[in-house]
Amino acid sequence: MINWADIDAVFLDMDGTLLDLHFDNFFWLEYVPEAYAKKEGKTVEEVKPYLLMLMKKAEGTLDWYCLDYWTRLLEIDIVSLKREIDHLIEMRPQAQAFLEALHASDKRVYLMTNAHHDAIDLKVEKALSSHYFDDLVTSHQFGHAKESQAFWHCLEEALDYDPARTLFIDDSKHVLESAREYGIGHLLWVSRPDMRKPARHDDDFPMLHNFEDIMAGL
Repeated sequence: MINWADIDAVFLDMDGTLLDLHFDNFFWLEYVPEAYAKKEGKTVEEVKPYLLMLMKKAEGTLDWYCLDYWTRLLEIDIVSLKREIDHLIEMRPQAQAFLEALHASDKRVYLMTNAHHDAIDLKVEKALSSHYFDDLVTSHQFGHAKESQAFWHCLEEALDYDPARTLFIDDSKHVLESAREYGIGHLLWVSRPDMRKPARHDDDFPMLHNFEDIMAGL
């Protein structure tokens, strides 16, 4: 799938790409509603529509990924809540082997995530070693989500890289569309970000089913 001779830099998303998205799906769709319902003295069924409305409103913006934003809005300590179930944080199959192969190669490797700094710290602590990366880049340091062209322009000023010779792997189609518009030359869409859900299928981007499929020649 990948001609590694054409790649100098590799950008890797975190949640749903390197890490199983089950943790985040369960946290936001089940655990947060339970905590919010308890705080409000209501049932989960009563608060879920309201929370889903808030999430839909913030989708694609930096607020959606900002733990401080949700802590203020819901009046719940989101970071502490995440730590209560941090045993669910796991790497996706073959992700560790892929990172080790990249680390042994001549490629520059960057974590490229929308995640809040506190979320990155937690996941590095529990599952994802930072030593595999040349840098950990979050959209929060630029003030723009990866879905925005502004993110990519800020990244161009921060990193010395050739977009045409860069591989970017992400589980979000909207993010990949933004990367393609900017000119990132090699794009892969993760087919199964949540390992407890079925694989997805799409013709807009090449699909990544397993990391072992692209490790040949690395």
